[in-house]
Amino acid sequence: MDREKIVEYWTSEAHEALEVAEHLFIKKDYSYALFFGHLAIEKLLKAIYVKKIDENVPRIHNLPRIAKAANLIIPDEKLNDLVRITGFNLEARYPDYQKRFRKKCTKQFTHKELDKIDKVFKWLKSIK
Repeated sequence: MDREKIVEYWTSEAHEALEVAEHLFIKKDYSYALFFGHLAIEKLLKAIYVKKIDENVPRIHNLPRIAKAANLIIPDEKLNDLVRITGFNLEARYPDYQKRFRKKCTKQFTHKELDKIDKVFKWLKSIK
């Protein structure tokens, strides 16, 4: 397959995941909104990886590791954001029995975190 088509695939998937995150926020499904926010960043990083490195993306969900594999130079602030956003994947995918993460995901908390996700998304698009 053409490398540019694969980049477009991952980019399109990233935009779709970000849209789903927004829909989930509107529906007040906050923890899964953050999960899909993570997914959007992951897919955009995989688009960058394909463009810069190889068509075969790493089958991992750890955002800093994907960024490192793509040879991105990441400012500390953005690295901290990637670490934090990666946590949303783990918390939503493997919730504890007390559902602490879901309880933490209030409207305010989720809105603030989705705003950070949006900023990281735009930053990645600017370097893609």
